Amino acid sequence: MNRRHFLGHTAALAAIPLASSPAAEKQAGIIDCNIHLGPHPNRDLPKIDSAFLTRHGIDQAWAGSFEALLHRDLAAVNQRLAAACKRDARMLPAGSIHPLLPAWKDDFKRCVEGHGMKILRLHPNHHGYTLADPRFTELLELAAAGKVLVQIVAQLEDQRTQHPLTQVTPVDLKPLPAVLKRVPDARVMVLNANAAMITTALHGSTNLWLDMAMIEGVGGVENLLKAWPAEKLCFGSHAPFFYWESSSLKLQESVLTPQQLSAVQRTNASALL
Repeated sequence: MNRRHFLGHTAALAAIPLASSPAAEKQAGIIDCNIHLGPHPNRDLPKIDSAFLTRHGIDQAWAGSFEALLHRDLAAVNQRLAAACKRDARMLPAGSIHPLLPAWKDDFKRCVEGHGMKILRLHPNHHGYTLADPRFTELLELAAAGKVLVQIVAQLEDQRTQHPLTQVTPVDLKPLPAVLKRVPDARVMVLNANAAMITTALHGSTNLWLDMAMIEGVGGVENLLKAWPAEKLCFGSHAPFFYWESSSLKLQESVLTPQQLSAVQRTNASALL
């Protein structure tokens, strides 16, 4: 159901229990590649747990940690994240690496070898480096050698809603395509990119995937897939910072083929790992 039909049937939809609706049935088997666990630095957010995953029909959730934004002891942050994900096999931990810290390679090794992590999540804007930094390229080379997926968080929230003492600008993604050409075996996913970032910075990279958490506008996903390969877009909710249902509705309001819907909801992310 796209937004045009959705708005025309709001009253009727409100009267239908969610558990028995076609939308609820479509959620089975989803891989959500963009969630966060742990306490947010400056707001109280709902907790993501086993009940949350079951309620939304999530078969797999790739989880980073909010603690990674400001904590300097990332070894402890990643240890807590790994322990939290062990409570439910549907959660895959995405460990955080800060390549400006002196022991970042030790953190990398602990994540990949110690915790068996298949995903690493980077926050360049919060950690104060650019994608043109040689250490970022070095990190990508290590990840490519270890067959580890690297997620780059382009932004966590709109600058207008950020706490005055923790203001950060979105990551400048323009250097990324050139870096990926130098490291062709790397697998990189950009989280929370908006349509403007994708249009100006990311086209033409063959080893780059996106999530859809910040793709906005009427038929946003549908419009994105007119220019972006359907096999390089994955479902990402950015929960609990965003309401999970907002990403689900983005798929309903866009006109997608069954093949596109299945690819975005599950098969693209599954193939990445």
